[in-house]
Amino acid sequence: MTPDPHPPVLVVEDEMFIRMVAVDALEERGFAILEACDAREALDILERTPGIALIFTDINMPGKIDGLDLATEVAKRWPDIEIIVTSGGVRLEPADIPDSGKFLPKPYATEQLNALVREQLARKSPG
Repeated sequence: MTPDPHPPVLVVEDEMFIRMVAVDALEERGFAILEACDAREALDILERTPGIALIFTDINMPGKIDGLDLATEVAKRWPDIEIIVTSGGVRLEPADIPDSGKFLPKPYATEQLNALVREQLARKSPG
């Protein structure tokens, strides 16, 4: 069975305009996109949607769970999902991100986002 060349990506961002830019950039590259405005909504989507390959989440979001907490929960409950976190106000070291996830500082170019998503998803490819 051949893996889906454009697996689903979940974009979690509370700022609608920033989320729209990220979603548009990834959709233009052929990715199926799911969207959430906070970590709680993201967890609900993850619980009911099998096959999500990657989560791209902002760190600073409203609610009790921030993006880093979300990334930790995803790594624990869905270890096959790749993780990319982003922030304009926080800078992370690789060790701060669970499960070999990556950090993409804001502001980022959409080309950077697309390249990092492809890089993380390539980790899932056999051989």
